[in-house]
Amino acid sequence: MTGTTSRWQAHYRLISLAFPMILANITTPLLGLVDTAVLGHMDSSAMLAGASVGTLILTQIYWVCGFLRMSATGMSAQARGNEHQSALLSAKALWQTCAIAALLGGALLLLQVPVLLAGIWLASPTMPVQTHLEAYFTVRVWGAPAAMLNLALVGWLVGQQRTRAVLIIQVVGNLINAGLDMVFVYGLSMSVGGVALASVIAEYTMMAIGLWVALGQCRGTAPQWDWFNSAARKILFKLNGNMLLRNLALQLCLAFLTLQGARLGETPAAVNAILMQFFVLIALGLDGIAYAVEALVGEAAGAKYRRAVRAETLRGLLWSSLFALAYAMGFLVAGDSIIALLTDIPHLQAAASDYLPLMVLLPLLGHWCFLFDGVFVGLTLSGAMRDTMIISAVGVFFPVWWLTKDSGNVALWYALLAFLLARGVTLGGVLIRRYRNGGLFSSRA
Repeated sequence: MTGTTSRWQAHYRLISLAFPMILANITTPLLGLVDTAVLGHMDSSAMLAGASVGTLILTQIYWVCGFLRMSATGMSAQARGNEHQSALLSAKALWQTCAIAALLGGALLLLQVPVLLAGIWLASPTMPVQTHLEAYFTVRVWGAPAAMLNLALVGWLVGQQRTRAVLIIQVVGNLINAGLDMVFVYGLSMSVGGVALASVIAEYTMMAIGLWVALGQCRGTAPQWDWFNSAARKILFKLNGNMLLRNLALQLCLAFLTLQGARLGETPAAVNAILMQFFVLIALGLDGIAYAVEALVGEAAGAKYRRAVRAETLRGLLWSSLFALAYAMGFLVAGDSIIALLTDIPHLQAAASDYLPLMVLLPLLGHWCFLFDGVFVGLTLSGAMRDTMIISAVGVFFPVWWLTKDSGNVALWYALLAFLLARGVTLGGVLIRRYRNGGLFSSRA
């Protein structure tokens, strides 16, 4: 009876960590949704277009820099699991990851002009759109240091299993952003610049709350110089460098799907935009499970407890599978209704409906890589994450697309499904090999 109770408690612990992150994932897009709604009711569509392009430029950079969150989670979780120096090592992980985040945020500020020019060159906007793009970007970019630090702080807090705090921070930030949008745009007539300023203030507010919670968690421990010596820097740059390459390989595949679909015509491009929302939907739940697994596996890794790593992985796999089945059944039953919510154009609805069998397969084939990503983040095995991502991209995504490209736009989705499955298989294979060979805790890279 005690063993059964303990197992239920372990499952409850995982879900109690995952659920706030699922809610936080749902609230994150609201930051952009409020901005869009406010600008969408202005007199000129060029305002919305300019702000949208400006947001896209920055969010793509922030997405690539998501390695900060992953490395912070793994380091923080392992520090928490250390029986003898948990508080000190947790503070070390916090200051190290925040230092890298601050450097990246500062670098983006220094490079804001060439970044903006590159974005204008890629987007080729009309002059009215470019004017509003520049007005938005030149304000919003000053939130870059806070945005980068928020990535590190969210990752660190997840590693410390403070997922409820992360949810509260996200909700507060969104409420501040929404309120200031109304004040700046409608009250002070600040237009696009007001929307950008509201986002900047929200980002710094979230950063301040995150720092306050994190410093309280590690009892205000001040940074030590030896945490940033040459040996420490080498480990940090290797860990984060591997994660960066992994993110770039993933972004290459997703960008190729979008751009290649656009080359095929207006309808395929629009259909792909609709179908990507199915991918976003499954990420809301599966990422939440992955975050919980990152924290729990990392804690076990910090304690050097192999059996706990295995147990947390299997528990995560069970819940990931259940979520995947629920998504698949939901898409099977309500797929056409979801499409109807996303577009009311009949020919787009018909075209997107043809892809529903693939959308049903999407969570079933893709949940493995979400789950194993969480395991590897917890173990801080970034080299394996890099290698398996590149192998899956170069060896599976692009070859599958090339072999099936005569079938048109659907070839891109064949390639994506194969890519997600390949990532799950390769990560799972590496994990099993390392577990059997005793290499789970041998390296942070």
